[in-house]
Amino acid sequence: MCTQLFNPKVDYIFKNIFGSEKHPKVLISFLNACIKPESQIKSVKIKNTELTKEHIEESFSRLDVLATTENGEIINIEMQRADEKNMVKRSLYYWSKIFSAEYQGKGRYSSLPRTICINVLDFKLLEEENFHNTYILKNKENNNLLTDTLEIHFVEISKMKQIDQNDMLSLWTAFLDDPNNDIVVALEAKYEELHEAKIELARLSRDPKEAEKYRMRENAINERRNFFLETLDKGLEEGRKEGIEQEKIQTVIRLNNLGLDTEQISKGSGLSVEEVNSILSKLE
Repeated sequence: MCTQLFNPKVDYIFKNIFGSEKHPKVLISFLNACIKPESQIKSVKIKNTELTKEHIEESFSRLDVLATTENGEIINIEMQRADEKNMVKRSLYYWSKIFSAEYQGKGRYSSLPRTICINVLDFKLLEEENFHNTYILKNKENNNLLTDTLEIHFVEISKMKQIDQNDMLSLWTAFLDDPNNDIVVALEAKYEELHEAKIELARLSRDPKEAEKYRMRENAINERRNFFLETLDKGLEEGRKEGIEQEKIQTVIRLNNLGLDTEQISKGSGLSVEEVNSILSKLE
């Protein structure tokens, strides 16, 4: 295969491979590998297939994959390459939006569907060793499950050090990291969905129109990354002007990312609540 393949971690390409109605088997394989349901998912309906030029060029637009299974479960997949220091709360926010959108004044909370968010990350986020971690609602004291309605997954690509050939999620993660990986290439003949994804990636990579969209999306992503870095630098500079040490500013950012409230951050950083709020406001 002579064509240089596009990076499948670019959300535009990811959506075209895993969120296309033309390749449902690819998405089903990925979902079964990630969620590992008791009963395998057999069919999906992709809900947000539209990809307009405005979506591609808008740096803050989300090119996620939203689908429903034959059992009515709603699953959202987001490919995120840049660490914007807000991933956990961002995922909870989008989960809540997707979940609440299903209510629409129907009057029956009991009918609200099981909703799952899968975050595929090209950076390290969690203080966990495994590359795949799942979070649900359980009793803090006895670990009893409250409900399976909420489920959030994080797949951190860079944490997978060795490919497990018997684990399909490991193979999909390896594909995203490097579709020309020798092990991935060798196993394409064994796994039809993996081969189908590779063929679609090659097709996209050869298409001049898709190449233009790919470049547009890369530019938009870079624009967003630069905006975030400039905002962060501005926050740090403002903090320095206010006499706050950079180390303490970084401490505030880290504690905020861990989900601590303002008072807890204040105690942990040695700064006043007002100083903490000033730093956090500049990062929003």
